Amino acid sequence: MKKLLFSALFFISIVSFGQTAVGINTKTSKLDWKGSKIIGSHNGNVNFSSGKLFIKNGVLTGGEFVIDMNSITCTDITDAGTNAKLIGHLKNDDFFATDKHPTASVKITKVEKLKSKKGTYNIKADLTIKGITNSVSFPATLTKSGNKYVAKANMNIDRTKWDVKYGSASFFESLGDKAIKNEIEFGISLESL
Repeated sequence: MKKLLFSALFFISIVSFGQTAVGINTKTSKLDWKGSKIIGSHNGNVNFSSGKLFIKNGVLTGGEFVIDMNSITCTDITDAGTNAKLIGHLKNDDFFATDKHPTASVKITKVEKLKSKKGTYNIKADLTIKGITNSVSFPATLTKSGNKYVAKANMNIDRTKWDVKYGSASFFESLGDKAIKNEIEFGISLESL
């Protein structure tokens, strides 16, 4: 009886109101980041630890994702020592405090399907970093290749809204060319299982 009840609940949670929850492949899905200074920039990746897209009749209707903040890497610094120093700094309290906040999350709250081009959307979502949640909006696409879905999006945020203020000229004076821009750029590529 318990097995039957569990199976029924699982089915209801997966197929709700005609929509299907499609898990993402955390090995092939990726989140690229880019942070810029007055002079130069750094970029890298962060891994998803879990996630799912909600799809109804081939149309994106929602999604929710968990990001492993301890997986952050830098791909533009080739010197191992310098690279490790930057990653350590990104993980400490000046930036993402990954010991206290090991995950970040994105939960889609609204999807607007655009009529101009098939598979294009405007997305509104709650982004939680360091335990702070703010609403973000960004464009996205969803395509189907064989039996897999691929979603892509670009999202820019003002990091200071999530208490990531290190090196921000908005909060610290006399930084000159050492100032770090408030904007972080994200490139998101999700592939279903």
